[in-house]
Amino acid sequence: MSRHQRLNAILTLLSEHGQLSVEAGVRRLGVSAATVRRDFDHLAQQQLLTRTHGGAVSTATTYDLPLRYKIARQAEAKLRIARAAAAMAPLGGTVALNGGTTTNEIARAIASRSDLATDQGEHRITVVTNALNIATELAVRPQVKIVVLGGVARPQSHELMGPLTDAVLDQVTADLAFIGVDTVDPEVGAMAHHEGEARVNRNMAARADEVVVVADSSKLQGRAFALICPPSDFDVLLTEKEPGHGVRRQFAEHDVEVVVAQ
Repeated sequence: MSRHQRLNAILTLLSEHGQLSVEAGVRRLGVSAATVRRDFDHLAQQQLLTRTHGGAVSTATTYDLPLRYKIARQAEAKLRIARAAAAMAPLGGTVALNGGTTTNEIARAIASRSDLATDQGEHRITVVTNALNIATELAVRPQVKIVVLGGVARPQSHELMGPLTDAVLDQVTADLAFIGVDTVDPEVGAMAHHEGEARVNRNMAARADEVVVVADSSKLQGRAFALICPPSDFDVLLTEKEPGHGVRRQFAEHDVEVVVAQ
């Protein structure tokens, strides 16, 4: 197990149980006590947990992990979703992307499309985003026109939000919006852990002609704190695993098409 995987595992265990002893960490991770202590100390320095005598306890931030710790989760599922999403992006059109690991992979997949390649340095597609990591990824791609929304950066997700973000969103439209979520439910809709992110995502979806919620199968359960939008406000759910007839039927009742990436 790599260090990155261990840090992910520790934060996941803390989010599930609220606390973790060094001894329990040794058993669960299969490493030495010294390694567990070093990992605890590293995460404590980033205020992702609180050290205690003989272990660690969760903090208020551990439910929403920074992007660098999320990236390895459901990696293959996200890549499949990204490839399918990139194929939906209209050539010559405008695509909106919010922040998140899935949408980051979508940005990469769009930029890698062979039909976007050009020797003249022309823009073949426009991407509007509030995610700093996506903007950085695409800024060096001459075939992509990148429009970055303003706002205040949230370190955990690299997303810009606030009144400045809303002000720019009010001035743009998109052919297609890919909205990454923390959870999605066929009755409640798309949800996020952070209310500021949910507001930006909601406004971004409202500016698009078509809205695709992108979510790997692990997100098709449970609830998150803030509602992005009800099912009636998005058109497609793009996931990587067949959710079953019952879930499909529930989404269909709201005119949401479920697409499974191959």
